[in-house]
Amino acid sequence: MSTIRRNLLLSLVKAVDLVMMVASFFLATSLTMHESTITLSTFLSIRIKVANVLLFLALLPVWHIVLSGFGLYNSRRMSNRKADVLDAVGATTAGTILIAAVLLLFRVKMITADFLMVFWASTTAIAASQRVLQRALLERIRRHGRNLRQMLILGTNSRALGFARQIETRPELGYRIIGFVDQEWNGLSAFNGSGLPIVADFLTLPDFLRKNVVDEVVIALPMGSLHTWAAKIATLCEQQGITTRFLSNIFDLKLSQTEMDEVEGTPLITHYTGTTEGWPLFMKDGIDIVGSAILLVLLLPIMLVVAVLIKLTSSGPVLFSQRRLGYNKRVFEIYKFRTMVVDAEQRMKDLEHLNEVSGPVFKMKNDPRITPIGRFLRKTSLDELPQLFNVLKRDMSLVGPRPLPSRDYEGFANDWQRRRFTVRPGLTCLWQVNGRSSISFDKWMQLDLQYIDKWSLWLDFKILIKTIPAVLKGSGAA
Repeated sequence: MSTIRRNLLLSLVKAVDLVMMVASFFLATSLTMHESTITLSTFLSIRIKVANVLLFLALLPVWHIVLSGFGLYNSRRMSNRKADVLDAVGATTAGTILIAAVLLLFRVKMITADFLMVFWASTTAIAASQRVLQRALLERIRRHGRNLRQMLILGTNSRALGFARQIETRPELGYRIIGFVDQEWNGLSAFNGSGLPIVADFLTLPDFLRKNVVDEVVIALPMGSLHTWAAKIATLCEQQGITTRFLSNIFDLKLSQTEMDEVEGTPLITHYTGTTEGWPLFMKDGIDIVGSAILLVLLLPIMLVVAVLIKLTSSGPVLFSQRRLGYNKRVFEIYKFRTMVVDAEQRMKDLEHLNEVSGPVFKMKNDPRITPIGRFLRKTSLDELPQLFNVLKRDMSLVGPRPLPSRDYEGFANDWQRRRFTVRPGLTCLWQVNGRSSISFDKWMQLDLQYIDKWSLWLDFKILIKTIPAVLKGSGAA
C-alpha cells in the first residue's frame, strides 16, 4: 500500500472514530433521559448551553489522543485480533473515565451512571468491531498479493530460518521475504539446502539496500559473536529510514516467554517463565487469603483436638517450625504439628544411610523418630494444617510446589530443578495427588515444572479437588 493510500485510510479510521464517539454520546443521552416517552423531535428541541457544546468539542481531541496512546493508529500488522480488541477496550475505558471526570468537574448534569454505561458499551462495541473488520479486510487484501511489505532477514541460522517459515505460513500478515544476508560460516551449507536466496553479505548489504525496495530488516544474528555487525547494520537501516526488527530471544531460550517493558524511556526485553501478572494471579491471591481464613475457622476444632493429643502423648511443643525455601528461594518459617521427637533433626545424621527415596530429600516409612500420634497425623496429612497460617501470611499458597528445607535444596544436582522456586510453595500440588513419596525425585521435580508451565485457576481447582481423596487414602504418605 502506498504512503498516500495508507495516510488516507488512517485519516478515514480516525474520522470514523470521532464520528462514532459523537454518535455514542448522543445515543447515551437519548437512552438515559429522565422522560421515558421522549420523542425524537423533543430530543432535538432540547436547548444545550453553548459552554457545554464548546466543552464537548474540546473533548474530541482528548478522545483522539487516548485512542492514539493505546496504539490504535499504529501499524498492527504483527499483532492479532485479540490484541486489537483488548487495546480497543482499554482505550474506550480510559477515554470514558477521562470524559466522565471532565464533565463531572464542569458539573454537566446529564452525566449519570446509566449514561456512562451506555456510552462505554457503545464506543467499545464500535471500536472493537471496527478493528476486527479492518483487520479482516486487510488480511483478505494481503492474501491476494496486495499491501505487501518487502522483508530482508539478516542471518542464516536455525532461528532465522524458523522465523522465515513462520512468516511464509501467515500470508495474511502481508510480508514478502526477498532474501537473506550473511557471511561465510560453518552452518551455511545446511542453509543452502533450503533453497532460499542469499542476496548479500555484510559488506555488500549497504549497496543492496540503496538499490532495492526493502521495507523491513529482521536481525537474527547471534549477538555474542556478531554484535558489532548487527549494530552497524541497525544504524545503516536507521539512516535510510528502514524499519528494523530483531528476534527478541537473542539467547535462544527454550522455555521463557517474552514481553516488552519500558523504564523512563529505556526499552527492555523481558524473558520469564510461568505467569507473572494479570487477573488470574490476582484471583489466586484472593482465593488463598479468603480460603485459608475460612479453613482456619472451620478446622479450628480439629486443630485443637490434634494439639491436645500431641501434648498428651509426647513431651515437647505442639508445633514444629522449620526454615524452608519459598518464592525465589526466600527463607521463611513453616509451621506443622509436631510428629517427631524433639531432637529429631539432631538424630538425622544417624539415619541418612537409611533413606528410601532417590534424590536429596529424606523419606523413611518406619522412621524411629516419629511419635505414635505423629504417624497418624502424617498418614492423614493433619500435621500440615498449621500451614494455613503460612498461606494467610503469603509465604505459601493453597496450591504450589511443596516447600523444601535448605538441606534438600543444597543436594539439587541440576539447575533445571531450581525453577520450581519461581512460584510460591503450596499446601498441595501435582506431586501430592500423584503418589507423593512413591514417585522418584526427578518425576516430582518434573511435576512441579509441569504445574508452573501449565498453570491456570482451573488447574488449581482440579488439584484441590483431587487432594481430598488422596488425603483420605493416605497414598504415598511417609
